[in-house]
Formats: sequence, structure tokens, C-alpha cells
Amino acid sequence: MVVIRLARGGSKKRPFYNIVAADSRNRRDGRFIERVGFYNPVASGAEKGLVVNTERLSYWQQNGAQLSPTVARLVKQAAAA
Repeated sequence: MVVIRLARGGSKKRPFYNIVAADSRNRRDGRFIERVGFYNPVASGAEKGLVVNTERLSYWQQNGAQLSPTVARLVKQAAAA
């Protein structure tokens, strides 16, 4: 099953997450199919904290991909902003 979830990057104490479409059997930070956006929880100033490509996100959802609970919360947050 394809799931849209967060893949952690960045260094220690400076998290950065890519929002990716991946096979649910792959590791969290392992192989993925497509990068759909990113989330930077420590963004400050002019940096973008959350970017989601809604066109590709809806494409994956139409093809049966499930959102993780955290990504669902972030997508809702991005739609409100």
C-alpha cells in the first residue's frame, strides 16, 4: 500500500521532514516514490515552514494512497493558510 508520510532529514536537534509517497513496507527514511513537499518545524523569519504540492497530493490520494495522521494534520494546516 502507498502511504504519504514524513521522512526525517536534517542534523541532530535540527529536524527537517520531506513529505513523501512511499510503499508502506519501506523504512521511514528509506526508498520513496515521489517527494510531495516538505515541513521545517524550526523555520524562522522568511524561511518557509510548510510546502505541499496539492496537485500531486490529490493525484496520489485518487490512486489509493493513505495519509499518515501527522501528514493529514499538516495538509489541513496548509489548506487553512
